[in-house]
Amino acid sequence: MSIQGQIALALMVYMAVGSVDASQEVMKNLSLNFGKALDECKKEVGKMTLTDAINEDFYNFWKEGYEIKNRETGCAIMCLSTKLNMLDPEGNLHHGNAMEFAKNHGADETMAQQLIDIVHGCEKSTPANDDKCIWTLGVATCFKAEIHKLNWAPSMDVAVGEILAEV
Repeated sequence: MSIQGQIALALMVYMAVGSVDASQEVMKNLSLNFGKALDECKKEVGKMTLTDAINEDFYNFWKEGYEIKNRETGCAIMCLSTKLNMLDPEGNLHHGNAMEFAKNHGADETMAQQLIDIVHGCEKSTPANDDKCIWTLGVATCFKAEIHKLNWAPSMDVAVGEILAEV
């Protein structure tokens, strides 16, 4: 699985498959912890400049109907996946690390596997692209849509409130 897949998995991992509320809570925790790695990407001066547009895309990521089109957001997602050790040396999703990340942030075995399966499906359905940032963006968009279908997307009002409380 690619870096995009790992990032998507990180965003998807949640607590219990059977409960929508628990799933939303797990997805919120995954998203918050995924976002913490963004600080490391910001520190890599010269490698990535995080613009207001990228910050806006992350802020609005889970909003239904919000479309992310910025190529640099795809690059940021790849950086995050790398920082979280979600990718193998070839840039594919590292199943063990992705599973561990999901479980460490509230997902049970079944939910973590379901998230991995969603990412794999998105990787297969996203058209190939030599530009890995664009391809990652496509995988992330697919992942977001699948999470919304399951009604697992976290409430951004709650997530943003928690982020602001940490600042």
